[in-house]
Amino acid sequence: MIQRVFTVGNEELILREIAKLQPLNYNRFRWWRKFDQPKKPLPNKSPLLDKIQNGDLEFSHYWWQAKFSELELNKAYVDCDFEMQKLLEKHAVDLARRKRLWEDFERDEKDKLISLRKQFSKEFRMTEEDYENEIIEFGGSLEELYHHCTIVYGKKLHSLKQRGRPAKI
Repeated sequence: MIQRVFTVGNEELILREIAKLQPLNYNRFRWWRKFDQPKKPLPNKSPLLDKIQNGDLEFSHYWWQAKFSELELNKAYVDCDFEMQKLLEKHAVDLARRKRLWEDFERDEKDKLISLRKQFSKEFRMTEEDYENEIIEFGGSLEELYHHCTIVYGKKLHSLKQRGRPAKI
């Protein structure tokens, strides 16, 4: 039986997903992050469909980084001859990295879910309760959900609000 500190799951899947991410240079203010999203997020004023197609609202990449750090810690545990005290002494930074990545993941996922709920209820003629029901029952991707809501609920009509002085006539 193989001894491990963390249960990682499918190592090949984690390595494949990590390969999709963009490596980061060292940053002393965010030292625990080694990778970033492959595409730069769009600005907040961008349409919801564009954000979905860009991947801004997809599953957080911090989860893959946290699992990758656990994979590295499992290998370090083997190198420490399966002694937990050695692992804690030699790899305290890696353990702190893992902790911070999980915190980033939880914060990022929470923010994405809140943003999705607000943007869907702002874009379509649906309440937040309708959104909750649709998100639970629907089985497709986020883009498919967007098109489904377009058909079922229809888009809201947005009035153009102009700022500043009115045009001279």
